[in-house]
Amino acid sequence: MNAIKKYLAEFIGTFVLVFFACGTACVVGCSAANGTGYLLTALAFGLVIVAMAYSIGNVSGCHINPAVSIAMLINGKLTVKDFIGYVAAQFIGAIAGAGALSLFVGVESGLGANALFNGNILLSLLIEVILTFVFVIAILGVTSKVENGAVAGIVIGLTLTLVHILGISFTGTSVNPARSFGPALLVGGDALINVWVFIVAPLIGGALAAIVYKFLASEK
Repeated sequence: MNAIKKYLAEFIGTFVLVFFACGTACVVGCSAANGTGYLLTALAFGLVIVAMAYSIGNVSGCHINPAVSIAMLINGKLTVKDFIGYVAAQFIGAIAGAGALSLFVGVESGLGANALFNGNILLSLLIEVILTFVFVIAILGVTSKVENGAVAGIVIGLTLTLVHILGISFTGTSVNPARSFGPALLVGGDALINVWVFIVAPLIGGALAAIVYKFLASEK
């Protein structure tokens, strides 16, 4: 597949993720006290993955997340060149998605930006590493067999919904550096100051998932 097409697919997928999923968080709210909005937000993130997996998955693999891409790089399923191209496309797509969303809900809505759990950097890092680890290891597992192709998108989407159901009340759930950076860049303030947490932690979680899965799947 032409590299430009793969990068464009990643741009589109990440744009859709931020516009629709972060947009849902802005429109319905994602407070744990508001159960309906909370679940709708979690479902929105999962449903976007399902939609994109079955539309651009055959083009780029539908990573739309640097944490997924770094796991694929570690497992030898992505070249260094494509890793750089994928991540660049994902970040640009997230920024564009946040920009488009801001036209409808305004920057003051927060654009679904993540926030530290009780202002605690270490706990925020820890929860994001755990959430990303679970999400990415599920991706690695379900995509490891060709026969899982028909259901992979659904499994991945439901797993993302799962980690959001738990994680929203802590950090808003990132598990995706690009998804966090786009809104934070436009919102600024504390969201931008602390966005490094939501870049570093998911990358660590994704890398750990790749290493652990490689060990578990090894025949040695």
